[in-house]
Amino acid sequence: MCTFGLFSMVIVLLYTKEIEGGRNMQAIATFEKVSFTQFKKDWVQTFGATSEQKLKEIYEAILLPKRATKSSAGYDIFAPISFVLNPQKEIFLPTGIRCHMDEGWTMLLFSRSGLGTKFYVRLATCVSVIDGDYYYANNEGHIFIKVRNESTQNVPVEISAGSGFAQGVFVPFGVTTNDTADGERVGGFGSTTKA
Repeated sequence: MCTFGLFSMVIVLLYTKEIEGGRNMQAIATFEKVSFTQFKKDWVQTFGATSEQKLKEIYEAILLPKRATKSSAGYDIFAPISFVLNPQKEIFLPTGIRCHMDEGWTMLLFSRSGLGTKFYVRLATCVSVIDGDYYYANNEGHIFIKVRNESTQNVPVEISAGSGFAQGVFVPFGVTTNDTADGERVGGFGSTTKA
């Protein structure tokens, strides 16, 4: 079971920048699509052979994440396809998006609260960390999200293409006084786990 108490979403803004509508918030990131070539490669590796026309249709319909309201902390991440998630089953989705972040920031991914509380749909990792340097990985920083239906009520959950199924929240992070990290990311998932 996921514990979100540690992530109470108390976000400390170190600096402010005035953005649209006169709201004072720090603009520190930009969402983009990965290239079609990268999307096609990752999609085929995940789901197998898919027609070029179908892939182009999926790719062109991909929506960049956005906030639902001016006070929302989370950027809704939208499903690139429709799918049904049966109980105790999971799906690993290439979202088609990447994110550039200013140094000193990271993005935390969570399940949408409605899906979690109503249908027990959660991220397989509970919380995922998207590091700023992932943007420069050899897969263009393509964000994949694995979601799982943890329901014990034998209720399948249907997610429609273009509907929010996860959310990303930007947070600043610190380092220790004796930090010695000097490596540079090359690969994607699991590429930085070695000591």
